[in-house]
Amino acid sequence: MKQPPRVWVSNENPQAGDILRVRAQIEHPMETGLRTDPATGQIRPRHILNHFEAKLDEALLFVWDPGTSIAQNPYIEFTFKARRSGRLQLLWRDDQGATLSATKTITVR
Repeated sequence: MKQPPRVWVSNENPQAGDILRVRAQIEHPMETGLRTDPATGQIRPRHILNHFEAKLDEALLFVWDPGTSIAQNPYIEFTFKARRSGRLQLLWRDDQGATLSATKTITVR
């Protein structure tokens, strides 16, 4: 998880009550640990995302705990209602302990 995540928010300056759509994608191999490496014949070690969360400041908006069936470079999309301004924080964690985060500022008019 070396590349920064790609994050898009439908409106970073919404009116109160607007529905915001968030789209995010990261680069991650999502190796299940069930395949063998054709060059060596050895099983490739498991390396998957196991947790994603989105917060607006400290308020939890969304949690997702993906499993082994998620594709490489996972994409996620979710919506929430704009009630107040704050810092949208996205966090990904994999089963090897690596984390990646991104932030966007939401300013409600």
